Amino acid sequence: MRKDERDLLEVLRHELELLEKGWYLNSSLGGGGWRPSFIFEDSPTCINYGCKENTHPCADCVLMQLVPAESRSKKFPCRHIPLDASGQTLDSLYRQCDQKEIEGTVGKWLRATIERLEEERKVQHKLESASPSPAGEVTAGIPLSQKLHPKCANPACPTAFHWLGGGKFFRFRSDEDSSAVPHGVQHYWLCEHCSHVLTLVFDEERGVVLKLLWQELPMATAAGKGL
Repeated sequence: MRKDERDLLEVLRHELELLEKGWYLNSSLGGGGWRPSFIFEDSPTCINYGCKENTHPCADCVLMQLVPAESRSKKFPCRHIPLDASGQTLDSLYRQCDQKEIEGTVGKWLRATIERLEEERKVQHKLESASPSPAGEVTAGIPLSQKLHPKCANPACPTAFHWLGGGKFFRFRSDEDSSAVPHGVQHYWLCEHCSHVLTLVFDEERGVVLKLLWQELPMATAAGKGL
């Protein structure tokens, strides 16, 4: 069987639309009157929706990238997608909450995740449009100490640098002997948003360049580390 090649963003948008239209509250549309309807599992977004034979393994589903690594072998992996910073999941909600509370929590998570994916794609598009370099790499912006009004090292991002603004700092040693590069060290900063999508690396030919991170979603990664 072919692996699920659907677009995650489009799948989540469709799921939110179904949720808002009351798909799971209507027993004739969802799981049926003989049992509760389960979010994702009883949805047309499920890779096995309507399949009684030749079903796909859950490991092939596009939603698996949202599931923490330690939960991917469970019988229903989509029930273990972290929905908030506390690690709440569908599995825990089914044990504690009614359908209205569950749908409210999932709806909030869907909207936040869709918004984040949309923003990440905007950054990626700007980055890829800025240079024909492979893997979306472009030369980083000017080091903090060499600009009167320092900003994020992503040339496509206008966010001004602030000590309390979060984000991530990078240090690279320079071979240049210049008063503009104290102690031969250059400092760069990626803002809070860009640091979730990009990183800085040193290339011997081009110097400090911006590079896209492997797009693991932060919520699943944090849950996998027990944060």
